[in-house]
Amino acid sequence: MKRTVPGILLAVGWLLLLAKGSFLCFWAVVLVIGIVGAREYCRMSLAHILYESDRTILSIVLSLPILAAVFAQHPRFSASFGVILAFCALILYILYNFSRFESPLSILNRGALGIIFTGFLASHLVLIRALPDGAHWLVILSAVTAGSDTLAYYVGSRWGRRKLCPHISPNKTVEGAIGGIVGGMLAAVLLAQLCPVPAGMLVIIFLSFALSIVGMLGDLLESVIKRGTGNKDSGALLGAHGGILDRVDSLLLAAPILYYVLLYSGF
Repeated sequence: MKRTVPGILLAVGWLLLLAKGSFLCFWAVVLVIGIVGAREYCRMSLAHILYESDRTILSIVLSLPILAAVFAQHPRFSASFGVILAFCALILYILYNFSRFESPLSILNRGALGIIFTGFLASHLVLIRALPDGAHWLVILSAVTAGSDTLAYYVGSRWGRRKLCPHISPNKTVEGAIGGIVGGMLAAVLLAQLCPVPAGMLVIIFLSFALSIVGMLGDLLESVIKRGTGNKDSGALLGAHGGILDRVDSLLLAAPILYYVLLYSGF
């Protein structure tokens, strides 16, 4: 119950945002989520390297790709602009504070990963929203990741035997991963009926299959970060659900894949 009720509330809020919110409203919400997620990332990866004030500033720097995505509706906008902007800001910040940092290279390395993980990947949610039928595609993408996570947990907890990545995430199993793929595909097929998009059902099934796998990779990527920094959860903002990154890790890596498929396929 501690997980179910908050999970339902989060899902309803997200669906209402996609159904009723404007592009700017959606961008603003994703920006806030990105900043909070960046703070969680900085807390995990830079806790023993930087002061809290430094981590707060870097949270803004890491979120610059999302900030730049406000121009996503412009036909010449490129997602690389926000990454370059954030990377330049990171370099300038390190150069300005170089003398007081014990390990500037470590800050640069971890900051660059943070730009990609919390800024660049999340900016693609805004880029998808700017596309024709973008809101509907985001509903399907959200259904894929949520359905995959839910069925993976259910199948894995009941029938899971073979460990998927025991040294990274001991609780994940092969059986759970297979269940997650099936769950993502079923959820996509169902939501495609409610939120029609200009793509055939075979395309939806293939996309949901691929996005379910990519979403699991996003989940495992965050597990690598948490295990490497000695953290069980990215944060405690969402109670039993952990932090923001714990909830959106699958969505973050799947969003760019969907965006570029839509961009180059013409859907």
